[in-house]
Order: sequence, then C-alpha cells, then structure tokens
Amino acid sequence: VVCSSNQNRSMEAHNILSKRGFSVRSFGTGTHVKLPGPAPDKPNVYDFKTTYDQMYNDLLRKDKELYTQNGILHMLDRNKRIKPGPERFQNCKDLFDLILTCEERVYDQVVEDLNSREQETCQPVHVVNVDIQDNHEEATLGAFLICELCQCIQHTEDMENEIDELLQEFEEKSGRTFLHTVCFY
Repeated sequence: VVCSSNQNRSMEAHNILSKRGFSVRSFGTGTHVKLPGPAPDKPNVYDFKTTYDQMYNDLLRKDKELYTQNGILHMLDRNKRIKPGPERFQNCKDLFDLILTCEERVYDQVVEDLNSREQETCQPVHVVNVDIQDNHEEATLGAFLICELCQCIQHTEDMENEIDELLQEFEEKSGRTFLHTVCFY
C-alpha cells in the first residue's frame, strides 16, 4: 500500500490488512516525509531514514499539546508498533502481486517507477488507485475499503481475468473511481 509519506493512509491500511492476515508492506513515494506543523506552510519534514520513534520524540519535544490534539503523536505511536520507520517505494526492489495507491499522483509515480525499471521476470503486478483524502477519518474508511477489496481479490479464482469486473463492482458500490493498470517486473 503506497501513499506519499508512508504515515497516515498507507499505514492505516497496513495495520488493518496485517490484522486480517494479509502479507502486506507499505511505502511512500515522496522525496521526504512531511507531517503537519504549527502552520500549513510550516510542515515538519523528515528524511525517509528517520524512524517513527525519532519523529515522535521530535514532535513531543516541539509541542506535545499541538501534536497530541491534532492526532499526529497517536498516528506515530501506531506506526512504530507496525514497523520501525517509513520506507520509500522507489528504493524497494521486492516483487508484489498487487500494489494499492492512495491518490492519483502517487499512482502515477508508482507506475512511472515500475515502467522505468528493467524488465527481468515479466511477472505482472496490478497497480490500483483508491483515492483517499489525507486525514485520519478518511484514512480509516479507505483502509477498510482497501481491505474489503483485497478480501474479494483473494477469493477470485483468476485475478488476471476477474480484477476488472471486480473493480467495476467496487466503483458502483463505493461511488469511487479506481484506476488500474498492469506493469511487469
């Protein structure tokens, strides 16, 4: 599951999917990890090498009340229980069957990265975008939608031939539009 900073949307989905027994990884595609700051034009910017624990302690030191009230410390606390720190998709060379992105810009970045890699195995990977607004409530709703989608895909007999029809059903049911493409490793 991929969002921009591997903080909110991808980590909420990672959390729910792993609790449902799925083998899941999560990533961001940004050049840096960005978290809300004291003002919209003053985000907290971190390198992808920074652990969730380091971010948590940094924000705790900067303004415990602000980051508790806006939910960022709670989110980071959840994240550090799932994995040590954010990961950048472009730095991962593992192969996946399905990649779910949380916004169209991230979908474009993932597809561009996959298409720029040298094809080695010709193994297909389905890339599906589920647009999720970047706030706590939408991240939770989006994570459950992603989980339901994964459960339906898991129960198909032939993902390659059934995924388009499945996505169409999900579009009608959820009122959302899903982007879908196939790339090859």
